[in-house]
Amino acid sequence: MKRPFKIRHEFVEFIPKEREDGVLYVSIAYATAVHNCFCGCRTKVVTPISPVGWQLTYDGEAVTLWPSVGNWAFPCRSHYLIKRDTVVWAGDMSEDEIAWGRARDKAARATHFHGRPGAVPELEVQTGTPQRKKGLWT
Repeated sequence: MKRPFKIRHEFVEFIPKEREDGVLYVSIAYATAVHNCFCGCRTKVVTPISPVGWQLTYDGEAVTLWPSVGNWAFPCRSHYLIKRDTVVWAGDMSEDEIAWGRARDKAARATHFHGRPGAVPELEVQTGTPQRKKGLWT
């Protein structure tokens, strides 16, 4: 697995067209954070900040973006957390785990925006709760 590494954050009103690698651009005005994928492929990664999207915290020194960023639609399939201006790599996820996470996120958005608690969408892959792969920490 790749080693964690430091990035820097920059608060901006508008996200620049030309983004610098290793920088997380945060627009409070537009409730979004954008960066070039931290794997090095330079793909633009957009993370909307909302109660049912990503949460961003700033402690006066560093930013944390939660939950993890899973670039499953990109060829690199990189997956990482941004914790206190540090990229911490996370493991790959199976297609079943990705489908389960997407369904969970869709249900959270439906509840938040349409007030339909329990509006759980059907999964394309009916697997129940995904089984995590055994990794270094388990």
